[in-house]
Amino acid sequence: MAQITAIIDIGSNSARMAIFEKTSHLGFHLLYESKSKVRISESTYEHQGYLQQKPMERALCALKDFLWIAKLHKARKILCVATSAVRDAPNKADFLKLAKKIGLKIKVITGEQEAYFGALSALNLLSYHEGLTIDIGGGSTECALIENSKVVDKISLNIGTIRLKELFFDKGDLQGARNFVQQTLAQLPSHFHHRRIFGIGGTARALSKIIQKQINYPLDTLHAFEYDFATHHEFFREIYTAKPDELPQLGIQADRIDSIQGGALIFHLALLHFKAENVVTSGVGVREGVFLNDLLRYENGHFPPNFNPSVRNLKDRFIRDFKQSNSQKTLALKLFEAQRKIPLIHDSYQQHLSVSAELCNIGIALNFYEKSHHGNYILFNALSYGLSHQDRLLIATLVKFAFKKIPQTLTYANLLPEIKVIKILSFFVGLCEILSKNQIPKNFQFSFESSQNGYTLQITHSEFSYLVREQISKLIPPSPIIEIALIQTTKANQ
Repeated sequence: MAQITAIIDIGSNSARMAIFEKTSHLGFHLLYESKSKVRISESTYEHQGYLQQKPMERALCALKDFLWIAKLHKARKILCVATSAVRDAPNKADFLKLAKKIGLKIKVITGEQEAYFGALSALNLLSYHEGLTIDIGGGSTECALIENSKVVDKISLNIGTIRLKELFFDKGDLQGARNFVQQTLAQLPSHFHHRRIFGIGGTARALSKIIQKQINYPLDTLHAFEYDFATHHEFFREIYTAKPDELPQLGIQADRIDSIQGGALIFHLALLHFKAENVVTSGVGVREGVFLNDLLRYENGHFPPNFNPSVRNLKDRFIRDFKQSNSQKTLALKLFEAQRKIPLIHDSYQQHLSVSAELCNIGIALNFYEKSHHGNYILFNALSYGLSHQDRLLIATLVKFAFKKIPQTLTYANLLPEIKVIKILSFFVGLCEILSKNQIPKNFQFSFESSQNGYTLQITHSEFSYLVREQISKLIPPSPIIEIALIQTTKANQ
């Protein structure tokens, strides 16, 4: 696969481009993203689906600029897909020829392919492996069912925000729109239901953004944001039953006013139909799915077990000493295994410890003396994929306090585990960073022995370096670990 790949998605409402850079075999990150609200579907629904001249001209102008930007970023591969409005247009061949003249080959994908790409991105770049995706576009809505880390079924429905706007909302026919959506949903197979819904696309993101403001959500990030459907579903009804001039008072942004009512209606009725309980916001969709379909073509469509593309990408870009980073991770896993016999912390925190230990020196890329501070910032803001907000926050917090005293009250405390757990995990991270500087760190062994008031952490090795001994002596173990004992063995015993 090319090192830099541009993905263009021509939707009914907007044309978007995302440019990705590979940093290793499966590691990657987003280099650039742009969108243009070309609304290629404008007036198509009142003209038997035919693409109109002005919308096509707008789209071609945006596509020309996309190609120029892709060239500036030295993209060696450009993949362009078109969805509902183009695939339904009787004159789509005319538009494809015009695009070819500007040097762009467009692949018109089916509704099922569109549903698959959205599901592929949710499956690989969110932290759950089961659920139902819903991607509301301008002309169609795609759904896919994910079970046991596989996309098991997919479907495309002819309901979309612009379609509803032009056919019903512009005429003030809310009941007609409601009936149209309900009749379409009734065509879904009976197995299309799930308590967890992955909300893909602009409508889902816009609704999530408003909900975040309503609940004073402390983090400014949408991807992987979750909320309880029952708590907020009446708000969706408020949106699609409101008068257009009332929408700004409900928190609707100006660029969403003309499409949000149809989107909220579809989303609300669909989630009721699916018997949804929990909504997980996806910041990724068709573009990422097209990219992943290419990236993972030899991996059966998903990343290997225990592989996180964001972790790998950050390691590729910011960690200079892979050997030490790997040692820190190995030591952390051995330490975690040793504490299981007590246990001090729940098994669910193994991943957080592993990632924190592996990337604890990431902040050095910006400033050695403030590495904990910078590491905390980089990890929370760049561990974008495959982790929940709580996961990201905990990993970043462990790195921040690996060598610092943790205050009794933490920012975002309601999204973090109890302070006792954070103290133990951050202590483990700091300890493993110290031990990784010893000769032959893989030979360290750990055990926890009961003592009068808690546990003694016994660390065994054939040779402790002077600096390692000195740095460990400065560590203050968190309760219930009351002391650290260094036990030196002969080399023959290692």
